[in-house]
Amino acid sequence: MSGNLNARITKTMVALTLVAAFVVCLGMMAYFLFIYDWIYPESDELAGWRTADTVMVLLLLAFGLLTASGIGWRLAWRIVEPLKSVAAAARRIATGDFSARAALPAGSFREAADLLADFNTMAERLERAEAELAYSNSAIAHELRTPLTILRGRLQGMSDGVFDPTPELYARLIAHVDHLSAIVEELRTLALSTAGQLELTCDPLDLAEEVGAALNGLEAELAAAGITLTRALAPARIQADRTRLRQACVTVLENCRRYAPQSHVHVETRTEGDEVVFRCSDTGPGLSAEDQARAFERFWRAEASRGRSLGGSGLGLPILRAIARAHGGEARIVPHPPPGLTVELRLPKRAQPAGKTDD
Repeated sequence: MSGNLNARITKTMVALTLVAAFVVCLGMMAYFLFIYDWIYPESDELAGWRTADTVMVLLLLAFGLLTASGIGWRLAWRIVEPLKSVAAAARRIATGDFSARAALPAGSFREAADLLADFNTMAERLERAEAELAYSNSAIAHELRTPLTILRGRLQGMSDGVFDPTPELYARLIAHVDHLSAIVEELRTLALSTAGQLELTCDPLDLAEEVGAALNGLEAELAAAGITLTRALAPARIQADRTRLRQACVTVLENCRRYAPQSHVHVETRTEGDEVVFRCSDTGPGLSAEDQARAFERFWRAEASRGRSLGGSGLGLPILRAIARAHGGEARIVPHPPPGLTVELRLPKRAQPAGKTDD
């Protein structure tokens, strides 16, 4: 479209003033030509009045045009300046500068303030997403490099005759492959969640039964880690994806096995209003308040109690949250007096799938 918004608003205000003046002039002409003589048939002051009125109308018209131009320019400035700020920030973002933000000029309309606030929120999310993507790419390469290096070294050693192809060596190689497969599956789950396409097949089920099945499957591993387990599994009916819920439960319990050995773990399920709750508490080393704030970041590990040496990939809690949100719920760390950590999963009774994916 030709022209800019500022000029178009000013021209519109001037045009409205001219139309109003034209209507007033037509009314005055009709009055003096047809009505005045009928009301005052013997008056001889008509000519003088007509001249004075014409001059006055012209002066008022000039004043009205100037006023309309000023008001139109001011109105256009208040509308256009926020748009210019958004456009400038958008151009910077388009060039890759995700730190760009739109500034709100003084005296802007409330709608303009809402527009700039929404734009800046979007820009902040883009900046976080870009930073997370860069970190994730680096972390993924770092996670995969170690097992791949070990695999290559062992295979090269077997090819050169350095290592004998014993069943124990094959078992270790298979364990490394399983570790790689687990990381790839975790990354796939997170990628689908980020895209809003984490596939859910929701069926009626009892969360207590699913948690109980997960506990039974890991009972030997938990006992081997010196964990004392207690349960309080109250019935909790829900419409959800059975496989994903089992994955979430196993993720929490695996974290207890890795990071809270020789501790007491209490697992409970219950219903609260329109939600069902799964909560797992341990008496392990726990996390500081600062670490708890970062616990759901991808690939993050605490330096001491929850480091790489314990075998975690730093994807467990992010996957837990992804599964919860895909069901319309939430995962969080519940404030807990030290020592220990309490992880809670809250889901609506009737989960709505966030989306589906085509494999």
